[in-house]
Amino acid sequence: MFNHTKYEKKYYLPPQLTYDWVQKETIERAPVWCSVDLRDGNQALAIPMNLEEKLAMFQLLVAIGFKEIEVAFPAASETEFQFVRTLIEDNLIPEDVTIMVITQAREHIIRRTFEAIKGVPRAIVHLYNSTSEAQRRQVFRKSKEEIKQIALDGAILVKELAEQTPGNFYFQYSPESFPGTEVDYALDICNSVLDIWQPTPAHKAIINIPTTVEYAMPHIFASQVEYIHKHLNFREAVTLSVHPHNDRGCGVSDAEFSVLAGADRVEGTLFGIGERTGNVDIITLAMNMYSQGYDPQLDFSHLEEIRKRYEMLTRISVPEKQPYSGDMVFTAFSGSHQDAISKGMKYREENQIDIWDVPYIPIDPVDIGRNYQTDVIRINSQSGKGGVGYLLETNYGIKLPYKMNEELGYAIKAISDNTNRELTAQEIYDAFLQLYVDFHPHFEITDYRFTQGTPQEVTLTILKDNQSIETHSAGSGSLDAVNQALKKTLGATYTLEVYEQHSLGNNSKAQACAQIGIASQGKLYWGAGIHQDIVKASIQALVNAVNRLEVF
Repeated sequence: MFNHTKYEKKYYLPPQLTYDWVQKETIERAPVWCSVDLRDGNQALAIPMNLEEKLAMFQLLVAIGFKEIEVAFPAASETEFQFVRTLIEDNLIPEDVTIMVITQAREHIIRRTFEAIKGVPRAIVHLYNSTSEAQRRQVFRKSKEEIKQIALDGAILVKELAEQTPGNFYFQYSPESFPGTEVDYALDICNSVLDIWQPTPAHKAIINIPTTVEYAMPHIFASQVEYIHKHLNFREAVTLSVHPHNDRGCGVSDAEFSVLAGADRVEGTLFGIGERTGNVDIITLAMNMYSQGYDPQLDFSHLEEIRKRYEMLTRISVPEKQPYSGDMVFTAFSGSHQDAISKGMKYREENQIDIWDVPYIPIDPVDIGRNYQTDVIRINSQSGKGGVGYLLETNYGIKLPYKMNEELGYAIKAISDNTNRELTAQEIYDAFLQLYVDFHPHFEITDYRFTQGTPQEVTLTILKDNQSIETHSAGSGSLDAVNQALKKTLGATYTLEVYEQHSLGNNSKAQACAQIGIASQGKLYWGAGIHQDIVKASIQALVNAVNRLEVF
């Protein structure tokens, strides 16, 4: 049975519920970003990273622009401990980067942590203990006072060891399992820890509020953070941080709302990799800011390369639909979407617009290392003429008349439907050639000679039914002369309705593409030709169009 009655609310509202944060429109200034990929992300991997992989990940995070990086739980394993020592002893920590290490509020773990960071140029010691009602009752079987004392004893020892150990240290405290903790109780523990540490504006402490398990809707978490923000001691000397997880799928909203509610700092991972459903995805947070015109202070201009590097180091595949970074996040298969995107791109180019405002595409894919040709419009049985025309134009420079583009769109859709798969741009181009450029099953012109003069005269050699026919005619121009000769020789009845041509390049050696539409008995028949000589391309297009007449 799908029994919802076994569940109940697990979160606590703050003593005073305020929604001042709702009045803020957006995040205009980037919070302090702290990557926890090397600790929280790493512990969630089926095969944790080895020393070399962790070093490579650290270098990647530095290159992106993170200034705070949680690197390890040094007491957890020898690999973790040695990684921290390698960073310090090999001078691998840039001057503007602060590493962070995490420790439970247990004496032997705290002491081991300080052994790992001895001599560090700059490090945050992240102290935590679990405070939730469920853990107090079920796991520790301790009172509120006893759980609070664990935090205070840990804070005292951290301060003492920092004074005794060479290095430059900052302190962070997290009431772990906060979502199941009474808000005023969590605040009391945080303020009591701060009373021990006595932070100053020149040497701040960090209070970190985690959604260890995401129980509440994002507006509830924001209101909890707002209450803590308004009632923290030493507020000017404290960086208020959040660490959202994604159990309800709302990690991004938790982070954004909590920054509006007073948080100064966000901990998360690239692509949201973390325990269970993961941490908040810092890429999504940063790119959300970027898409609204604000600088996130992180560089994701080569996001595809970052994703491939990350997948190699973690053995985790990023989903195709992961916001901003997935393979298919800019892809449109829908015909109406493709049409709007195609027209939007043309409008942007024609009007030389700097502000990005293309329908259905929230940011310019080029900004994160993607491209229009392979990422934006892809073709399957749901696609329409707009997408087909866009791919031919962007990949091959071919611009088709509207009605011809429409006919080709239906033909491509039928191919995709029959094969039950997506078609590549090359396959679309090949189909275009087969249907319109190389289509002469009934006859072809093997030779032609023009005689100068007015009207223009032409002598054609037509190959039909394996017989060579020579014919002569005249017209107002070269194409008209050939047209008149074909009508006379083949006995075909039609009118030339559409003639368009354009260059496929920018130099004198570029090929030309001609498209011709002829009308017969109320229906248009299309042909195309491609050649360096525009006259040859036009004749080829006419021959292909006439070959499509039902008279044959």
